[in-house]
Amino acid sequence: MIAQPYHLYVERTDPDRRMARFYALSIEETLFGQTRLVRRWGRIGTRGRTVQHSFDNELDAVSLFLDLLRAKRMRGYQPRRDSVERAHTSGRHASISPSTSRRYSSG
Repeated sequence: MIAQPYHLYVERTDPDRRMARFYALSIEETLFGQTRLVRRWGRIGTRGRTVQHSFDNELDAVSLFLDLLRAKRMRGYQPRRDSVERAHTSGRHASISPSTSRRYSSG
């Protein structure tokens, strides 16, 4: 069973380069009790591509989740603006809390 839900949706847009991309990550449990990391990406407004990675334990899935998150943030991907504003007005926190990030960080 997964200890906590992991969901992330980020976008990278650059009107000058006609770039409008999204990247989504989630960690889910399969019907057979395995942990699965699901990655989706593509042009905003399309279904995009999907790749699934299966793991025997949640820690390995979280490690890849955080590695992919770091890589996307370094390339300029940001949370969608309206979702950030909605999170601030509703009192909710980001999908990944700082304590979770520290717990699974390698550095």
